[in-house]
Amino acid sequence: MNLEFAWPLLILLLPVPFLVTSLVPRARAQSVAALRIPFYGAVYANLAENAVSPSRLRLWLAVLAWVLLVLSAARPQYVGEPVQLPVSGRDLMLAVDISGSMQTEDMMLGNQTSSRLMAVKAVAGQFIDRREGDRVGLILFGRQAYLQTPLTFDRETTSDLLFEAAIGLAGKETAIGDAIGLAVKRLREEAEENRVLILLTDGANTAGRIDPLKAADLAAQEGIRIYTIGVGANERVVRDFFGTRRVPSSELDEKTLLAIAGKTGGRYFRARDIKGLQEIYRLLDELEPAASADETFRPVAELYQWPLLAALLFSVMAAFATSGLPRRSRLREVENAG
Repeated sequence: MNLEFAWPLLILLLPVPFLVTSLVPRARAQSVAALRIPFYGAVYANLAENAVSPSRLRLWLAVLAWVLLVLSAARPQYVGEPVQLPVSGRDLMLAVDISGSMQTEDMMLGNQTSSRLMAVKAVAGQFIDRREGDRVGLILFGRQAYLQTPLTFDRETTSDLLFEAAIGLAGKETAIGDAIGLAVKRLREEAEENRVLILLTDGANTAGRIDPLKAADLAAQEGIRIYTIGVGANERVVRDFFGTRRVPSSELDEKTLLAIAGKTGGRYFRARDIKGLQEIYRLLDELEPAASADETFRPVAELYQWPLLAALLFSVMAAFATSGLPRRSRLREVENAG
């Protein structure tokens, strides 16, 4: 039963009329002059034999009206089942490098060597799935930066579009500054709090019209935190005519990525393997926790108007009962007059 009272203590007022009746002495009855007409006395006497006592009826109607008034004052409410509140979390933009160097196979995914982009897809996809309550967007960048998914609560679509990203789709070079600039443009239109950009790359800025550090300054002005992730092993093994040898894995510009994070109040992370990448996203979950989905509310429907209306109806009925048939005392007088 979901019926509750907002002010249940008012129900204690129910016995007040009975206490007043019991404790306060009754007023003395006053004799009322009456015109004694034998004919009408006989008529009323006949009605009195077949009628319910108006005083008794009036008493019960008054009792019901009082009970309903007290119940109405206690504010009965119908409380519905708990409803989960729509959560409002962070506006989180993910910028992923899909330049030519991201096809370098120096990451281990399971028991197999994998490209950097495939490793990023696997781990970032899990990260997106965990961001319940956040709006997540996706930017893909190479020589140019493209908005692949605007900020949305549809995390499944964002994850699917990340998995569909292909090397070279945005060009072979890397425009880190343009990616940051595009993210700032999209995030600045949203609420000022909890704007976050996660930028993931394996190289240095080699293209684009915006300098990465100037873009970082603009992001800082807009209150956007940028977390930068450098992907790729320090070295990789290559096979050629002379056998196998180790070569530097990438030209990662860690100095610039560290400066971008520092300017915006974020952090820089280095992911040399799949485990490192997983650990980074776990730390990001702690630094930027997803919105809690535990808040609920129970809809409340006020019901006080119904007992109030019924009390008014019984009060009207009691008034008619008073002005209807004569009291028994008067009937006796009329009978005596006959």
